[in-house]
Amino acid sequence: VLPLPRLHTLLAKNTRLGGPGSLPKGLGQAPLGRSLRVLNLSGNRFAEVPPALLGLRGLQSLSLGGNRLHGIPPDIQELRSLEFLYLGGNFITSIPPELANLPSLSYLVLCDNKIQSIPPQLAQLHSLRSLSLHNNLLTYLPREILNLVHLEELSLRGNPLVVRFVRDLTYNPPSLQELAGRTIKTRNVPYAPSDLPENLVRYLSLASNCPNPKCGGVYFDSCVRQIKFVDFCGKYRIPLMHYLCSPECSSPCSSASQSSTSQSESDSEDEASVAARRMQKVLLG
Repeated sequence: VLPLPRLHTLLAKNTRLGGPGSLPKGLGQAPLGRSLRVLNLSGNRFAEVPPALLGLRGLQSLSLGGNRLHGIPPDIQELRSLEFLYLGGNFITSIPPELANLPSLSYLVLCDNKIQSIPPQLAQLHSLRSLSLHNNLLTYLPREILNLVHLEELSLRGNPLVVRFVRDLTYNPPSLQELAGRTIKTRNVPYAPSDLPENLVRYLSLASNCPNPKCGGVYFDSCVRQIKFVDFCGKYRIPLMHYLCSPECSSPCSSASQSSTSQSESDSEDEASVAARRMQKVLLG
């Protein structure tokens, strides 16, 4: 079967492959199985990764984009020489942890699927340099993803995670009226009710103090929402919403630990903030 002992690259894109017998069963045992390094089967009709491909132990690049795949078989780990794996444009809903057992994998493309979560085991892909996950259904990333120290490109656009992340970062700048009110309050500019229109006097009375102890500022309408976990009765940690006068007040370098927050919690928050800033760079360029 396929006695092509010197064939290095096989391109079979958009050829309507995918039915029974599309690929010979003994593909991995044929001479082609030892020589083939690049295989492109994108734009076909495969509903699953053909088992015959899993015997191509010398394969370095595999493209199955734009097919009808609903999953990735755990036996994908048998392709130990794989450096490039393209599975974009399918119907894949989950990633098997076994994918992390590909020691040479440098480029992994899983965009335009229906993936909802990333297994933390992917952090073991120490050779990974590019990970494309855009246009999926991701709502979070495992913390372990930060261990991919050699990762140079991470694409996440078009996921609920990024949509929410960008939305939470949006901050409407204060109006001129609020800026004036903040100046009056923070600098203790003296005024009497008779000096200003009644509506401005009422507006100035609505000022709220920023909870950041190192800020001392105030806000009226324009503020930043933030969840703060606070110890309650020494038994529970409850999430409380509080409001800051500006995005800068949410950074760890400008806020002090609250007395109700333990030192270990503060350390973990600082670590989480560093991780969040790193992820913000990745997401927003």
